[in-house]
Amino acid sequence: MSSRTMSRKGRIRALLAGGLVLGLGTAITLAAWNDSEFATGTFASGKFNLEGSQTNGTDFADHPTAPGAALVFAVNPANLAPGDIVYAPFAVRLAVGTTNDALVSLTTSATTGVLTGLTYEIVQPTAWGCTLGTAGDELVPAGTAITSTPAATSFAVTKGATATDPGVTVNLCFKVTAGVGLTQSQTGSVTWEFNAVSQS
Repeated sequence: MSSRTMSRKGRIRALLAGGLVLGLGTAITLAAWNDSEFATGTFASGKFNLEGSQTNGTDFADHPTAPGAALVFAVNPANLAPGDIVYAPFAVRLAVGTTNDALVSLTTSATTGVLTGLTYEIVQPTAWGCTLGTAGDELVPAGTAITSTPAATSFAVTKGATATDPGVTVNLCFKVTAGVGLTQSQTGSVTWEFNAVSQS
């Protein structure tokens, strides 16, 4: 084989090798395709507030700590004798802007002094007001010792129809009866707690 033939074959091999290298070079310059999706969650808490009225069922305020709102009895509760019955209205509702309905549980929070011979009942009338004859759903049955509240005494309250409306008013009527066990010159007080729990 002549040196000319060898030289030509060498050039062909060199060109083929160059082509292979060029082919590899072309392969690694292909564009990479990328795409991303993002999602963000924003979280905020609602508002929750129970308020009460002891004067007229229209003017409401917060009473967040004991002793809270003073019940306004229609008959003087400071001069009781056996057989006397005194009564007082109270109302609760969810405040403007409250975002959830609630279940309100009633408990006896505290007592002071001497409360011998006193019993009570609580009814839930449809309108504001409390007299001896006021009727409604019974929350606490008549004859209950004033120092206690039956277990599972609760009622529902509903939020306002819009963010600028207060919730639906729930009216209550407290009736306290002095029994034969009442002792002279005794003095005592009872504090009831209305504990509202948000219902999602």
